[in-house]
Amino acid sequence: MTSTSKARESIRIDAESYRATSCESRVLFLIIHYTQLNLEQSIETLTKGNVSSHYLITDEAEPRILRLVDENLRAFHAGLSFWNGHCNLNSASIGIEIVHPGFITQADGSLSFLPYPEQQIDVLMMLVRDIVSRHQIRPDRVLGHSDIAPQRKVDPGPLFPWQRLAEAGLILWPDKTQVEAQEKAFSDKLPDMKWVQAMLAKLGYDIEQDGESSVFTKRVITAFQMRYRPSLYNGLVDAHTAALLAVLNQEK
Repeated sequence: MTSTSKARESIRIDAESYRATSCESRVLFLIIHYTQLNLEQSIETLTKGNVSSHYLITDEAEPRILRLVDENLRAFHAGLSFWNGHCNLNSASIGIEIVHPGFITQADGSLSFLPYPEQQIDVLMMLVRDIVSRHQIRPDRVLGHSDIAPQRKVDPGPLFPWQRLAEAGLILWPDKTQVEAQEKAFSDKLPDMKWVQAMLAKLGYDIEQDGESSVFTKRVITAFQMRYRPSLYNGLVDAHTAALLAVLNQEK
């Protein structure tokens, strides 16, 4: 037996006598993805490849929840990511992948997103409620992959039912009456791009606040619209988009 092994044997840890009250779960974020693969390919990729997630929701007639990584361990699902000052969110998040094709690419290069089966979303809702409750994850930290990596990701896409999560009290959602009032205020004059960038950054998005309408800024606006205004996600700022930003920042 080596000296190191002997030292390990001699360590006695009393884990029950004292318990600190100043602590919280290491899990701060919940990130939702889709796989763009079928079930067999999804399992293969997430268990044998260099990416992984804590949970996988199948697309079977009766969807199942597969646990692929223990919640106490880090899964590699977020990649290069950012939210509200936190970088590389793998270390502080739980990842849920949904078996879903995502979209169809049309001949002109545009994307046609596909709807989620109701049964799959029912199962997802149960899982999200459970995780959020156990880890006390804040509503502003339940996110999509496109929120934390808008320059390279679009999942879970504009047809993901974020409003259903909002109705369950799981995420922030703008008050409709306040949005309508703000939209009227912005109808005569839109705020400048620097204001838009500042509001997106305040919510948590990774964005340069240079006042420029760059392709990078447009992608962040598109990600925001996919989540909060999925009927039109063109990356352009209009009165409704500005109103959503203003109200969400008031509610945060």
